[in-house]
Amino acid sequence: MDQDTLERALLCAHDAGDTEKLIDLYTLAGDQAEQHGDVDAACFFLTHAFVFALESGATAAGQLNTRLTNYGRAHPLQF
Repeated sequence: MDQDTLERALLCAHDAGDTEKLIDLYTLAGDQAEQHGDVDAACFFLTHAFVFALESGATAAGQLNTRLTNYGRAHPLQF
C-alpha cells in the first residue's frame, strides 16, 4: 500500500473507531518502515499498533511486544 493510501486508511480507521483495522494498518506501516530501514519510524508505528492491541485484548499484542523488545523499545511481557 502506498503511503498516501495508508495515511488515508489510518485516518478513516481512527474516525470509525475501528481498533482491529488500526492494529492492522499501524502494523503494516511499521512493516513498510522496517523494509525501508527506518527502525525509528517502524517502532513508532508498531508502538501504536501495540497500544491498540493491548487496549482491545487482541492476540497481536504478544507478537508486537516481541518485535519492539527485539529493537530494545519495550520490555518483554507475558501474555
